[in-house]
Amino acid sequence: MTKDAPCGGHCAEKLDLDFTMAFQPIVDVNAGAIWAHEALVRGVEGQGAGWVLGQVNDGNRYAFDQACRVKAIELAAGLPFNGARLSINFLPNAVYKPEACIRTTLAAAARTGFPTDRIIFEVTEGERVINQDHLTSIFVEYRRQGFMTAIDDFGAGYSGLNLLAQFQPDIIKLDMELTRNIDQDPVRRGIVKGVLSICADLGIIPLAEGVETIGEARALRDLGIALMQGYLFAKPAFQTVANSPAELPLG
Repeated sequence: MTKDAPCGGHCAEKLDLDFTMAFQPIVDVNAGAIWAHEALVRGVEGQGAGWVLGQVNDGNRYAFDQACRVKAIELAAGLPFNGARLSINFLPNAVYKPEACIRTTLAAAARTGFPTDRIIFEVTEGERVINQDHLTSIFVEYRRQGFMTAIDDFGAGYSGLNLLAQFQPDIIKLDMELTRNIDQDPVRRGIVKGVLSICADLGIIPLAEGVETIGEARALRDLGIALMQGYLFAKPAFQTVANSPAELPLG
């Protein structure tokens, strides 16, 4: 394999790891409907994400990242998404050249008929990215291809506001440590208000994750957050999706 090959030599990686996906809904509490489903990696016998990710290493990282995208799209195409979006996590350190690495994703979407404008690519802020310019270039290319972009676990990782200064994603997912007991914690409410002000100025959609109580959900809604994700609404569903909530528990 020459270094000029489209896959940069990574095509030779072998993935001796069988896995599947669970899907957790992201709910629009104002509309009372599911806005998206996040694909979460699982073992084929239901093992958690940690079990799967513990088998990912430098030798199979690229192959795993590519396989995750394809698996999520293939499963989603056969499930009743009813117009909801699909959110896929990606590993920025596995992407060597964005325009080349996205080809498999585009091919899977075309083959299954899943619309690319309903795909969100999210990266966790908790993953150390050695080259932040590289991550920015990935986001820019994904947006150019028509995908939405998101930063997961915002407020708990390495980059924080520095990443926002370089690239403004479509969505910021507030880390659960910011949303936990927010209805009882004025400090957390103050911090979230500040983040929401930044989101408003930059045209970014805020999303609260890890919502587990009605009190948290009500407080977040009162702050102006419509999109939420957490056990209050539904746990991840193994190889299927939760039904759209007929009535949200917010009163």
